[in-house]
Amino acid sequence: TLSRISDPHDRDGMISSDGAGATILESRAANGSGPVGILASATRSDTRHHARLRWMGESHDPERPGRELYLKMEGRKLYKYACQVVPEVVMRALERAGATLGEVSKILIHQANAKMDEAIVRRVFELAGRDHVTTEEIERLVPMTISWLGNSSVATVPTLLDLIRRGQLDGQSLHRGDIVVFASVGAGMNINSVVYRYE
Repeated sequence: TLSRISDPHDRDGMISSDGAGATILESRAANGSGPVGILASATRSDTRHHARLRWMGESHDPERPGRELYLKMEGRKLYKYACQVVPEVVMRALERAGATLGEVSKILIHQANAKMDEAIVRRVFELAGRDHVTTEEIERLVPMTISWLGNSSVATVPTLLDLIRRGQLDGQSLHRGDIVVFASVGAGMNINSVVYRYE
């Protein structure tokens, strides 16, 4: 319930939304076409140096009393951090899985900011050796819900997966054997990426 701690007078918090989601993923033995489930993961935590990119502070509204605290962030610094670090963690997870970006069917990334998510994916392509990626490729590979569901924090990735599985995102689907990359950045700063073979 981010609405409880979102300052309506703070531009950086305007896309926050309420939501909850959970997903149970598993690793299983190889089937006829190879391993299924979780193939690999990678994490990184930079809380020592970057935890203060988010904090609780007073409203930007001069009429509000200072007793209430709201979630605040260093939007530009967080954007720069995420665009640099998330792609590195995604590529590390792919390397551990023995997979290439070309084999990936979907990247389900935390829906924090559409512009930032696109920049992150473009950087992933650069790290994979591709300097040019079309907007159409990104739209096919990276489903986005931020424009109508907002940023519900950790709920965004499970929500994406659920919507795709139920056929409720136009032009987006998953099929047996597809490789999916999950990626998130959040509080602290903590980065997570999981490479998963869909069954």
